[in-house]
Amino acid sequence: MSQNSQTSSIVVIGSCSVDFTTFAPRLPMPGETLHGTKFMTSFGGKGANQCVASAKLGGNTYMIARAGDDQWGMKYKEYLKIVGVDVSHFYITPNASTGIAQITVADNGENQIVIVTGANNLLEISDVHTSAELIKNADVLIGQLETPFETTLAAFKLNKGVKLLNAAPGRSDIQKILPYCSILCVNEGEAALVSGMEVTMSNIVEVLTKLLHTGCETVIITLGEKGAVYLSSDQQPIHVPCKSVKPVDTTGAGDAFVGALATFLVERKDLPLHQIIGAACEVASTSVTKEGTQTSYPKKFDAFNKQYEFRKL
Repeated sequence: MSQNSQTSSIVVIGSCSVDFTTFAPRLPMPGETLHGTKFMTSFGGKGANQCVASAKLGGNTYMIARAGDDQWGMKYKEYLKIVGVDVSHFYITPNASTGIAQITVADNGENQIVIVTGANNLLEISDVHTSAELIKNADVLIGQLETPFETTLAAFKLNKGVKLLNAAPGRSDIQKILPYCSILCVNEGEAALVSGMEVTMSNIVEVLTKLLHTGCETVIITLGEKGAVYLSSDQQPIHVPCKSVKPVDTTGAGDAFVGALATFLVERKDLPLHQIIGAACEVASTSVTKEGTQTSYPKKFDAFNKQYEFRKL
């Protein structure tokens, strides 16, 4: 896969990790040992999740990341090639381990996750310089907070397209990057950390407004089974609900949303944002009905075979 002027590109700068997932009837209490029902190993990390979600939907994707020089790093690189991601900017890092995530999933779909960053923490500003042309010309650049903040900031300063920041895992000290965000995408907990306000449906417009005033052009807050709300500088705040499904595994649903959002921003830029967000919610809802993270992401399907409902807040 190669970049050219005829094909829109989605570039993800961020993390890749290997997920070690156990399934149990419920999440354990502190100090408690439970008998699990199943164990699986899969590819994860927020950056790679979002990149694969986009690639599966047909996005022309590139991954800028670091993995360790262990068995998992090489396996990950080969796997990304197979699913259609350009890995010419995916670096195997000597004397480093590939990032890992230890995940427990309960029967009701809830999960708890512990990550060890490994080589993800070695993604440097020099890697941005190496990939400068790719980053600058990306139609959509996606970043998260599982790799060094200053590296993501440098990439966002360089890009001339849509800069989509998924501010996860949540942290409060990211004000420097927000004026460079075309879109800030956060869940309720992350929104609370960035805004310094508890997030409820009764004050969510106030939270959206406060986040928008940080310099972002658009703010999206995802609400799980309740869909998403968003606010742009040129319109009223809007709530886009999503369909109700029975969750099997919610791991990576937010990443499915972000990857789908980026893809549809490129492929369906003719549509209003509430329709694009509704379609991204459809992808995320589909993902939670299957086990696993990247394995649960749907391949190309028609997410625009209906009009998505919305209401002004």
